[in-house]
Amino acid sequence: MTRHELPGRRLLLKGALAAGAAAGTLSLAPGAAAREAAAPGAAAASAPVTNPLVRNRADPHVTRHRDGHYYFTATAPEYDRIVLRRSRTLRGLATAEEAVVWRRHAGGDMAAHIWAPELHRVDGRWYLYFAAAPAHDVWRIRMWVLENPHRDPFKGTWTEKGRIATAWDTFSLDATTFTHRGARYLAWAQKEPGVDHNSAVFLSRMANPWTLTGPQVRLTTPEYDWECVGFKVNEGAAFLQRNGRVFMTYSASATDAHYCLGLLTADADRDLLDPRSWTKSPRPVFTSSDATGQYGPGHNSFTVAEDGRTDVLVYHARPYRDIVGDPLDDPNRHTRVQRLAWRPDGTPDFGVPVPDGPVSLGQ
Repeated sequence: MTRHELPGRRLLLKGALAAGAAAGTLSLAPGAAAREAAAPGAAAASAPVTNPLVRNRADPHVTRHRDGHYYFTATAPEYDRIVLRRSRTLRGLATAEEAVVWRRHAGGDMAAHIWAPELHRVDGRWYLYFAAAPAHDVWRIRMWVLENPHRDPFKGTWTEKGRIATAWDTFSLDATTFTHRGARYLAWAQKEPGVDHNSAVFLSRMANPWTLTGPQVRLTTPEYDWECVGFKVNEGAAFLQRNGRVFMTYSASATDAHYCLGLLTADADRDLLDPRSWTKSPRPVFTSSDATGQYGPGHNSFTVAEDGRTDVLVYHARPYRDIVGDPLDDPNRHTRVQRLAWRPDGTPDFGVPVPDGPVSLGQ
């Protein structure tokens, strides 16, 4: 999501809820841990999926848990609730029953702009990270955490653990958590005081799943032209550990057809909290495609196919370029998936967003 896209917008297209209902975590994006978590029989070939996988769901987050299920959450276009789905197959997420596990408050600090939820399993408990804003100031967006001790996130009680406190009390969102070499980290997007941008991506270690500890460092800020179209935005970080490196994708520019993915890369043995450990790709790695009819691909997550080996890119995009009015009022950012390829040098090859229709994920 991007800040300041026509402030004052409070209502959304009324048909989006019905459309979404009809259509139906990796704490770190997949790696060795994900493959270990694969369900019995995971070596079987993955069944093809059909894009869009889930309609009217933006900022998708998919994780494959040790219980053999894929868990899905995403932003609903009404920005008023947190939803979950699950299925033993990726294709099954399209028709899986959707449960509302939390709704916005009627007033107070969590009453508007419920954005970009992520579901993570940490130390035997489930956590949902999301953004929310007060009813009286809908752009005063901050990060919040829910906790559920039940082994089944569709059961038990989701408790509000509170707001994630950062170094500055400024616009912040898109929290994601992962572990590396035994340490847990949180990455998020935030407006840095005194800097000419809407948001940059920051990283910090965590004392517990809702508390930061130690330094909070900026990994990337909008600097290239393709990161500054409409708005100067870096947001929506996602992490993938492969081939002795840590890769971090992020989304850039406004949430229209200019929205795209950038990439940072660090050697796995480097200090992730040292910005000098990271190399930023000078060009976007995943962009709109006139050839395939997909526009504004971004805010991704990573998972693994049913074969337990194939990396899968999960993202949202629209099937058209032109948008009438505020892009955030347009509900048609649909969840899509496709295989993530790898180059001989061990770096990811995102390719282009594939056209709507059947998609093969297996090797």
